[in-house]
Amino acid sequence: MLAAVTFTCITLLFLDFTGTLHRWLFWLADIQFLPAVMALNVVVIVALVMLTLVFGRIYCSVICPLGVLQDLLARLRRKKNKYSYSPEVRWLRYPVLVVFIVAALAGVGSLFQLLAPYSSFGRIATMLLQPLWMLGNNVLAFLAERADSYTFYTVDVWVKSMPVMAVAAVTLVVLVVLAWRGGRTYCNTICPVGTVLSLLARFSLLKIHFDKNKCRNCSLCSKNCKAACIDYKTHTVDYSRCVVCGNCLSSCKFGALNYGLKASPSHSEEGGVRLPESAESTTSSSNQTPPPPSEGLGVASRRSFLLATALATTAAVAQKKDKVMDGGLAELEDKVAPTRQTPLVPPGARSLANMQQRCTGCQLCVSECPNNVLRPSTDLLHLMQPTMSYERGYCRPECTRCSQVCPAGAIQDIDRDEKSSVQIGHAVFIKKNCVAVTDGVECGNCARHCPAGAIEMVPLDADDEEGPYVPAVNEEACIGCGACEYVCPARPFSAIMVEGHEVHRTI
Repeated sequence: MLAAVTFTCITLLFLDFTGTLHRWLFWLADIQFLPAVMALNVVVIVALVMLTLVFGRIYCSVICPLGVLQDLLARLRRKKNKYSYSPEVRWLRYPVLVVFIVAALAGVGSLFQLLAPYSSFGRIATMLLQPLWMLGNNVLAFLAERADSYTFYTVDVWVKSMPVMAVAAVTLVVLVVLAWRGGRTYCNTICPVGTVLSLLARFSLLKIHFDKNKCRNCSLCSKNCKAACIDYKTHTVDYSRCVVCGNCLSSCKFGALNYGLKASPSHSEEGGVRLPESAESTTSSSNQTPPPPSEGLGVASRRSFLLATALATTAAVAQKKDKVMDGGLAELEDKVAPTRQTPLVPPGARSLANMQQRCTGCQLCVSECPNNVLRPSTDLLHLMQPTMSYERGYCRPECTRCSQVCPAGAIQDIDRDEKSSVQIGHAVFIKKNCVAVTDGVECGNCARHCPAGAIEMVPLDADDEEGPYVPAVNEEACIGCGACEYVCPARPFSAIMVEGHEVHRTI
C-alpha cells in the first residue's frame, strides 16, 4: 500500500503542469537517493542509509518510482510462480557502478543520467505520460466549454525534445522486457543506486530467514521472488538483492520463512532435524494457505488550475498593393530556435557548471515550467539536462517554479526579487532579421515588452531620424529573460536573441 501511494503521488507530481501538487508532494522528490546526494542533503542521505541498515532495501520497493514501475510491469504477466533463482551477475553490476561514478565525476551528464533510476522514471513520466495527461485535460476543457464552464483550460501539447523522448521510449521498452522476463532484473544488474544500497543491505538488522525444520522444498518462495535472490535448495537468501517485498512470506504455505532480527533456535539456518514423512504429511495437512494480501490502493487526487495568461502582441506589416486579401487568418510561420554559443540555464542555476555537475536530468523542472521555456538539451554530453529557449514563451521575472521543484540543487531556490536582478544572459540584435530593416515598417515590440527597460529604439541611420528605428540593447541592464526574443514578429528567426552567460551575476 505504501508503494502504491508513493508511486501514484510522485507520478502525479510529474504529470501536474499547474504546480498545485508541488505544495504538498515536493518532499517525494527530495527523498530520492541520487538527488539527495547531488544536493548534499545530509539529513535525507543519513535517513536512507539508516533505513537500509535496519530494514534492508525497502527504498527500492517502496520509495523508488522506477522500482515500483517494474513491479507494475511484471504484474502484466499473469503466469503464476513465474520466477526462479539466479546467481548474482557481479561482472555486470559493479562495472556499471564504476562507469556511473566515473561519468558523474567527469561531467558526462548524458551517461550519468541514463543510468540514474529516478531520472529514468522522470523521463518516462514527462516525455511519454504527461502529453497524454495534457491531451486528456484538453478533452475535458473542450467538454467544459460546451457546458459554459471554465473549470479546465486548454494547454499546448508539444514535443519538448525528440531525442529525449526516444531515450524515454527505449528505456520503457527495456524495462518492460526485463520486468516481463525476470521481475527486478534492472534493479539488481544495472541500477547503480540499487548496487550501492546492496552493499549496505548485506548488514541490515531485519532479514528474511529460513526455518529448515518447516521447509518442504516446495520452491514457491523462489518462484515468487521477483529479485531472484532466494535459493530454496540451499535455504539461503542473497540479502544484497532482496528488496523486502514480502512475496516469499505470503507464498510460503508452511511458515518456513520469517522476517525479523535473527533466526531463533527453532528457526535456525545452521542446522535442524528433518521431521519424518508421517509427521511432515500431518503438518502439511494442518496448514492452510493464507489469504492473499490486498493488491492495490486507490488514490484520489484533486487538481486545481491556475488562470492562464497570454502575451498578445501585434506588429504592423506593410502589404503590397497587388496582394489580394481573402479575409481569412494569415498563416504564422513557427519560430526556429537560434544557435546559442552559450546555453541558457535558469537564474537559480547560478552557473552553467553548477547545472552540469548537479543536474540528474529528472525532467521535473521541464514538466513544471508554466511558460514553455525549459526543454531538455540536445547537446550530446548533456543531452537530458534542461536548457532554455524562447520560441513558445519567455522566462517571466515573477515565476520561480523551476527553482522550487529541483531536488538536486542544480537550480537553487530563489525569490522573485532575486530573480529579477539575476543576469543569465544578454540580448543581441540581429539586423538582417529585423522587419524594420527588411520591410521598412515600425515595430518596437522588443522595447515595449522588455521588463528590465534594457532596450531603446534608435534610428537605423543616425543622420536620418525619419527612417526606421531599430533596438539598441543595454547589456548591463538586460537580465536575459527572453521577452524581446519571444515577442519579435520576425520569422522564422527572431531579430533579437539572448546569448547565455556561463556564470550568472546580480545586477
